Formats: sequence, C-alpha cells, structure tokens
Amino acid sequence: MTWHVLGIGSLGSLWAIRLARAGLPVRLVLRDADRLAAYRAAGGLTLVEQSRAQRLDLPAELATDESPIQRLLLACKAYDAEAAVAALAPRLAPGAELVLLQNGLGSQDAVAARVPLARCILASSTEGAFRDGDFRVVFAGHGFTWLGDPHAIAPPAWLNELERAGIPHGWTPDILSRLWRKLALNCAINPLTVLHGCRNGGLAEHPAQVQELCAELAGLLRLCGQPDAAQDLHDEVGRVIQATAANYSSMYQDVAAGRRTEISYLLGYACAAAERHRLVLPHLQALLRQLRAHLAERGLPLD
Repeated sequence: MTWHVLGIGSLGSLWAIRLARAGLPVRLVLRDADRLAAYRAAGGLTLVEQSRAQRLDLPAELATDESPIQRLLLACKAYDAEAAVAALAPRLAPGAELVLLQNGLGSQDAVAARVPLARCILASSTEGAFRDGDFRVVFAGHGFTWLGDPHAIAPPAWLNELERAGIPHGWTPDILSRLWRKLALNCAINPLTVLHGCRNGGLAEHPAQVQELCAELAGLLRLCGQPDAAQDLHDEVGRVIQATAANYSSMYQDVAAGRRTEISYLLGYACAAAERHRLVLPHLQALLRQLRAHLAERGLPLD
C-alpha cells in the first residue's frame, strides 16, 4: 500500500526516503504547482547521512490529484495540519489511516474532527534531522518514535514496514502521556533558548529558571491526569539539555529564520490548559508573555 507523505520538511523527508529505500511505494503530496515544479527541478529529495548524500526522485503530486489515499503520513507543521487534511479529505479512502507527526498538542484533535471516519495514529519522535537546503535534509541523530491510538489498543498491521525501513519505533496504548511529556520538555527548553539566544546547552547557565518551569509543568501534568508524564520531569529536562547541548531548538531555528513558530501548540497550549483548570502558573505565563513580545518585535505571528 502506498505511503502518501504531506510535509517534506526534516522528519517528513527522513521518513519518505527511508520508506522508499526499503522498497515501499511512496508518493509526496506538495502544496501547489510552484512547489511541485521546484521539486522536479531539484531532481528529488536528498538525504545526507554520515556526510554522504543520497538523492531519490520520488513520485510527487498535488493535493488536488484525484487518486484515493489509504495511508497518509502528515508531517507538516502543527498550524498547517488541519487545513492540509481538510484539502485531502475528499481523497481519503474508507478506513484510511493517518499518522500525525506534529509537535505539541491541539492539532491532533483538530485533524481528527475533520476526518471522523479515518483512523488517526499519533506519533512522538525524538529523531534528529534538519534541512540545509530545499528538498535536502541532514540526518542529525538517531532517536525513537512512539506511535499510538487513544481510541484503539490494537496496532496497525503495517508497523513491520517501519522495521524494514529502519525507523526505530514502538507502539504504546498511552501515546497521550508521551505527547504530554514531550510538550513539557519543549516548554521547558525551547522558549528559553529563544529568549536567551542560545543553544540548548546554554540553559545550563539558567538552572533556576529551568527548575521553576519544570515544577509548574509537573503540577499541570498531574492536574491534567498525566502523572506518569510528570514523573522526574526536571531530571529528564536536564538530561536533554546536556545530550543536545550543541543543538539549536526547533523554535530557535524558526525565529532565527523568520518563520512562524508552533507556540500555540506548545507553550500556548500548556497555559490554556492551566487556565481551564484555574491553575495559576506565574513563571510559565510570564514566559508566554515574554515570548510573544519577542515575536512581536520581529514581526512574527503570535499564534
């Protein structure tokens, strides 16, 4: 069965190339005719792995193509996910399966509401990749991808295809806990790297700020029914900061490049959840205000 891939940024390209290298049929879905022409002019997707570049000319099409889609990897930004799926909804075959590879929380529910007859499988990945050119991605570090379906325990039959493609993965009945945990990690690290203008390792110079945020985030997770996600959060944030010390966070990279951030699905989502529970989190809410002011100064969207 064909893997349709919408969103060929870093992780989308990484999945598409590895699936295709394993002999699985892959088709890219591009947003408009200009992007399709640019892709064809580039000669395909390029993956740089251990300083060696490999280019694959994968089939590509527009969202307006009429062929049915049975399996879709949605790897676009969280703020684009709902509109992207709405455009593809008429093409989804009965019982279609969608793998949602978005940061944060909120976009998954919006996508599922758009396609109530499809199965939405949520994913949380720690794989490292970044783009160093158009249709070109660098594999920066091995990680792991957790997949799960909050509404169905049984895994899909195609997980063995990920094994063939060399995509480290696992199936969990508690994917929401994984997503909450990753959201908390991102909230404790990404905004501070933007405001301090530093790599992840630079946060070692701001231990009090990190500790305050972790304490508030852990309290929020417990109140939202995610005690496992709150367990030893500060310790794991410290480990991530140390392990990725040389890296720039995704939010830092977005701001540096003048791109829209996923603030509404990360820090904004956490603060909105706190407000729904009437929980006052002064450090987290102050961080959101400071980050929005920082984005406004640069003329970037605040959502």
